[in-house]
Amino acid sequence: MTRNVWSRLALLFGVLLMIYTPARAQEFQHSYKLAPGGSLSIRNVSGDVNITGYDGDVVTVSGFKEGRDRDMVEVEDRSSGNSISLGVRYPSPCNCDASVRFEVRIPRSINVYIEKVSTASGNIEVNGVRGEINVSTASGDVTVNEVNGRVHASTASGEMRVKDVVGEVSAQSASGDVEVEIAQLTGTEDMKFSSASGDVHVRLPANLDADISMSTSTGDIRTDFPIQVKESRYGPGAQARARLGSGSRSIQISTASGNVSLMRY
Repeated sequence: MTRNVWSRLALLFGVLLMIYTPARAQEFQHSYKLAPGGSLSIRNVSGDVNITGYDGDVVTVSGFKEGRDRDMVEVEDRSSGNSISLGVRYPSPCNCDASVRFEVRIPRSINVYIEKVSTASGNIEVNGVRGEINVSTASGDVTVNEVNGRVHASTASGEMRVKDVVGEVSAQSASGDVEVEIAQLTGTEDMKFSSASGDVHVRLPANLDADISMSTSTGDIRTDFPIQVKESRYGPGAQARARLGSGSRSIQISTASGNVSLMRY
């Protein structure tokens, strides 16, 4: 008898816990119809931003508030016309335990200008979209995959990985490794890949046409392009300069502390 009572009490407690435990709710959801060339801007403070291409015909944005003080923050929608503009507002002052995670889906069929996607603390990931991309985080990793367009990406503290891009790329990390793979180059824009503290590894098409400049203060340089590497005479470090083809663009690859490589894709 006692065992049955305890079993029923445990079941009742479990049901009450499910009822009264606040779920992590989806706080923001909206769909937008963008014409080709439309723009997207998301200014986050704390939380990840994930952007993915899909086979639909509208841009969908979902925002998830997380943390003990999540009710203290608001997602502000200032979109108009052919422009999506979202931001996160915190009360001031606010020592809040709150963040917002954004999930964005963009039709693969349209060319979108990602004007600015930023977060002060969080990771940013972009997969399978077309158009110019500008992303930055002060503390977090940046990952860009299968993008057709120009990419500008930066992180103050985190890893940088940009792969399978058709277009032009500039990628920087103040503290972290940088890995870039460009399947096909377009245009003639100058490109820069750098880290203040970390390795920088770049893979570019074998028919590369550019003026190349590579340097490291404390590591080695490795390349399978016809580029002569000069080791430092008076300590660690190395540098290399070369013109490949007609030198139609400038490419700088550098790190203050780490190794550098430029290899054929």
